[in-house]
Amino acid sequence: MSSASPMMEMPVSPGEPAPEFELPAVDGTGPVTLADYRGKSNLFLALMVGLWCPFCRRQLVQLGAMEDKLKALGVQSLAVVATDPVHARVYFKFRPTRLRLASDPALSIHRAFRVPKPEPTPEMMQAMGEIRVNPFGDLPEPMPLQELSAKLTAEDGYAGTPNDQADIERQWPQLKALYMIDRDGIVRWVDIECQQEGLAGIGKMPSEEVILQAARAMASTR
Repeated sequence: MSSASPMMEMPVSPGEPAPEFELPAVDGTGPVTLADYRGKSNLFLALMVGLWCPFCRRQLVQLGAMEDKLKALGVQSLAVVATDPVHARVYFKFRPTRLRLASDPALSIHRAFRVPKPEPTPEMMQAMGEIRVNPFGDLPEPMPLQELSAKLTAEDGYAGTPNDQADIERQWPQLKALYMIDRDGIVRWVDIECQQEGLAGIGKMPSEEVILQAARAMASTR
């Protein structure tokens, strides 16, 4: 998958300062900023797209399950969901998570971190129609992308809303990204969707052990 055009800026990389951000907290407690963590804690930052994305919904569950392990390594977790905070509050009322959540329907933080948003060329659209994926490793064999997306949405009992449709139209095909940021505000580790496997990497997230190893490595630099 060509995740960036020749003129597109390269994503924020390890060793660079993390861009400042200020986003509304999904729980309504006030803005969430990078300054909340600077000088206090290392940060694991997950940049998702809207809740219309079944892969994001599953990944948020996985991230919530490893939060205590990250905290034990001195790392706080923050997930950014690209949907209106009111819409997010309704969803997480029925599917609660221990993750701290921020809302960013306009993808401002994705742009700040220069996370690629591929151009949906005819060639890319054809490839996406042909690709088969198994992002969570739980299928007997990979499935067509659209078929799997519909399957997961049905299993989740997720009913799309006009809010979701607006998010899709504004966001797709924005890639997702994960960052480890130290307490000095420096990026120490990055994982960007599809960076390693092309289209076959859609919906994939590094394993828990890979994420924890990145957290351990960041802690060891102090």
